[in-house]
Amino acid sequence: MKLDSNQTVVANNRKIKLVFIITALGTGGAEMMLYKFLTRINRDRYSPIVISLISGGVFVERIRNLDIPVKTLGMKPGGYNPLILLKLRQMLLEIQPDLIQGWMYHANLAAQLANFISNSKVPVFWSIHHSVDSLKAEKLALAATIKLTALLSSKVEKVIFSAEKGQKQHTHLGYDPNNATAIGDNFDLGKYKPVSNPQFNLRSLLNLPEDSILIGSVARYHPMKDHANLIDGAAILIANNPNVHFVLVGPNVDEQNPVLTAQIAQLGIAKQVHLLGERQDIPDLMTSFDIFTTSSAYGESFPNVLGEAMSCQIPCVATDIGDSQTIIGDTGVVVPPKNPQALADAWHKLIILGHEGRQDLGKQARQRIQTNFNLDGANSFVRQYEKIYEASLVK
Repeated sequence: MKLDSNQTVVANNRKIKLVFIITALGTGGAEMMLYKFLTRINRDRYSPIVISLISGGVFVERIRNLDIPVKTLGMKPGGYNPLILLKLRQMLLEIQPDLIQGWMYHANLAAQLANFISNSKVPVFWSIHHSVDSLKAEKLALAATIKLTALLSSKVEKVIFSAEKGQKQHTHLGYDPNNATAIGDNFDLGKYKPVSNPQFNLRSLLNLPEDSILIGSVARYHPMKDHANLIDGAAILIANNPNVHFVLVGPNVDEQNPVLTAQIAQLGIAKQVHLLGERQDIPDLMTSFDIFTTSSAYGESFPNVLGEAMSCQIPCVATDIGDSQTIIGDTGVVVPPKNPQALADAWHKLIILGHEGRQDLGKQARQRIQTNFNLDGANSFVRQYEKIYEASLVK
């Protein structure tokens, strides 16, 4: 029997050249998921290479430190230059990959088009990390990209969504249901744990009483994260809970953000809202919180930060976007988006549980991650992706 190129790869038992094409490598859940993937991929079987459309980002060196090549195409944020496709095509011709994995919308599109103009039969996979309640909530360029990728989705080997809700939403938008599947993210229970650094004391660093209730948020400043909703909810809660303090972490979540600081000042809660900006010590911060929260209005698929907080035994309050409910289960509270009163009520519900009550809920949260979303589990998302790749190789 004559073997095709992919079967020859298996027959020769050499490493599979797997190219990941991602939009960018800056701070973000999808970027973190790729990094985690690369830390656990079977390097005896696969030889990974990463191509980023946009240059720079915090994950470039982190991935290179894994001894994985990272190449960039120099695309400008917000601009989709057709010449990028030609550069990508040339890179792919030089690498001669066995499999191509797109990561995020623009990279998915670029991967498919570059492979097509190369006249290549290399299987292309897409990974999608976004939920779409309505295209009207998205920028015009992104909405157009979603529509275009929907038209092309049937040509792809497999479209892998990071959330079941996201898969259903995209099918409704025209994505082919026949080659779609959902594989959620996983969490590193060795990195995110109840005690990360015993010497770290956030209350002391912020000059707060030890009996202060700390509610934490880790999210970049972006309309989809809806910090305005969080701040409005915080004002409602603080009015009757003067010992509550909010600790907000993330890019552009700092004193130099005029919109955010103006809202906080107008509501008169500046002394109880602490803006820490972007930090690299997230595990330490997580263990300092009594409650963790998200306030997103749209766009979230599988919010990593919820699983990270739960791994640290911190109970969560989240808005019902993407697979937040799937992650939290009955170990926290999920509320409707854009409803500050609902957020305030949910926080208060966990506050009145008391310290021991929150601790018990936090232990249940970590156990839920251990059981269902363990990065080192036998059925981790990395192993699930690898099974999909292997099935494609033997077609």
